[in-house]
Amino acid sequence: MTDSLSLAEARALVLDCQGLGSRSTFGSGSAGTKKAIEHLGYVQIDTLSVVARAHIHTLWNRVAAFKAADIDTLQQRGAIFEHWAHALAFLPMRDYRFSLPLMQRIASGENHWYKKDPKQTRKVLQRIREEGPLTAKDFTDKKSSDAMWARSPSKRALETLFMEGELMIPRRKNFHKVYDLRERVLPEGVDASMPSQDELCRHLIASNMRAHGLALSSEMAYLRKGLGARMSQTAANMVEEGVLRRIRVGDQAYYCTTENLNRLGQKQPSPKLRILSPFDNAVIQRKRLASLFDFDYQIECYVPKAKRKYGYFCLPVMRGNRFVARLDAKADRKTGEFHVLNLYLEDSVNNRNTFLSALCKELKRFAQFDDCSKVKFHAISRAAIVCCRVTTLGAGFGLQAKGVL
Repeated sequence: MTDSLSLAEARALVLDCQGLGSRSTFGSGSAGTKKAIEHLGYVQIDTLSVVARAHIHTLWNRVAAFKAADIDTLQQRGAIFEHWAHALAFLPMRDYRFSLPLMQRIASGENHWYKKDPKQTRKVLQRIREEGPLTAKDFTDKKSSDAMWARSPSKRALETLFMEGELMIPRRKNFHKVYDLRERVLPEGVDASMPSQDELCRHLIASNMRAHGLALSSEMAYLRKGLGARMSQTAANMVEEGVLRRIRVGDQAYYCTTENLNRLGQKQPSPKLRILSPFDNAVIQRKRLASLFDFDYQIECYVPKAKRKYGYFCLPVMRGNRFVARLDAKADRKTGEFHVLNLYLEDSVNNRNTFLSALCKELKRFAQFDDCSKVKFHAISRAAIVCCRVTTLGAGFGLQAKGVL
């Protein structure tokens, strides 16, 4: 017999498992940060700093009194490490062995971003072996062109060795990777045994159930090359074993666990308004977001300007168990101004004044997190301007409305 959940129940379960119901779910400080990363399974790293970078933004929304330095502390302690999940991410060191299959594939000849250059990789390895940890800036060779993704030969070699697992990142220096030999970084006692494909699938399934509440097999194998068929078979086996259950949400069949279904019987806090990163774990799978939350979202920084609908760096805004708005924003840290270039409300927003009041309170908090003391609205509704003027007045925080739509 297949269990059935309403769409509202499914949404509540997903966001509860994402740790978005309360900012104290995982505790505070570096201990809370470690717990959040272990619960989520990974936190994506992104170089874009239009607002706070993705990993900082994602953890700030889940950990009380979070500071970016907490990530640095955990990395230098060897509690977390950098490697590839579906993208570059911080991962729990306890899960290190589950990155080994990808490392092995690349070491065996598969290219990740760059074609391999054995001579260059030997040269780079030798320098790090003899000189100790180095950054790409410690190598003086130049990239071959000015193309966006062009890199110098040494940088390509460093990244290849990193993806192979020969090099690890013990820390970052001004956000630049510091590379060192794996044997000098990997903490003693870490399990480095190669998992079987079945073990890897079971690990990914367990991680998805813990962090996402329910999932399709394709979502659990998201951007994991070559795992699709095996993931489906492993999930089916786990249903027979009683570890997983099949549930239906509308016309779609998902996998879930008894433990997660039991969470629905417990009173959970409804998520307050949150401004999320485009790379937040809750929104990174766009098809899933559209299916479960009826929110068709795309980050448009990689879209030609003339084809953008919502703006260069539009942030999803969540309130309760819905995604209710998109906020195209930019933090100007030199002037201390947080620019709301455009605010787009979804049709599901019924009481706009109440919503906008809550948004302005959160914008004040988010702007301060982005080292800004003022918020400037450039393109919003007249109701939003009135509401924001009333609700965000306070010592040391200014709000200006620059434009009206």
